[in-house]
Amino acid sequence: MTLACEAYAQLQQAGVDQPTHVFLQAGVGSFAAAIMGYCLSNACAAQPRIVIVEPDQADCLFRSARTADGSAEIVAGSMPTIMAGLACGEPSSVSWPLVRDHADVLCSAEDRVAADGMRILASPLPGDPRIVSGESGAVGAGLLYAIMRDADLNVMKDTLGLDSSSRVLLISAEGDTSPDVYRDIVWLGSDCS
Repeated sequence: MTLACEAYAQLQQAGVDQPTHVFLQAGVGSFAAAIMGYCLSNACAAQPRIVIVEPDQADCLFRSARTADGSAEIVAGSMPTIMAGLACGEPSSVSWPLVRDHADVLCSAEDRVAADGMRILASPLPGDPRIVSGESGAVGAGLLYAIMRDADLNVMKDTLGLDSSSRVLLISAEGDTSPDVYRDIVWLGSDCS
């Protein structure tokens, strides 16, 4: 929650309106639930739309959301993904109910989405800062890009109300933890480790 508090304080100090949308990466769901808890508290003037994204090879929250009774679903076995920090496979029993009941959308993303996010953050548009983010931290940026650019995701974009007036908060809690892999993805266009 401290991370969310700091992010919102920085936005306020910069004179930026509160976000309309928050994209959060998830492994077991604890990080996402903590940020969601802050957003759902009275600290936020308006409730942002919450989008949770996790690797398609370890998408335990996404699969759990699809169960008829809302029970936690475990992803077993090998979970090959470049998003190693999110390859958990089992929802936190404490976090899952909050994520289940309050996330607007749960997404399962291929590795290429995280790789795209890394490249976008590393090579920003003029006037935007360059951000060095690892795979797990960049998947939100990659997903946002995909939603805004991919016609197949127009329904999701419209459902979320994402448009040019949206203010999206992305939080990367990971740098280039593996510099060689980071260079392969950002410089050479690789989508996998």
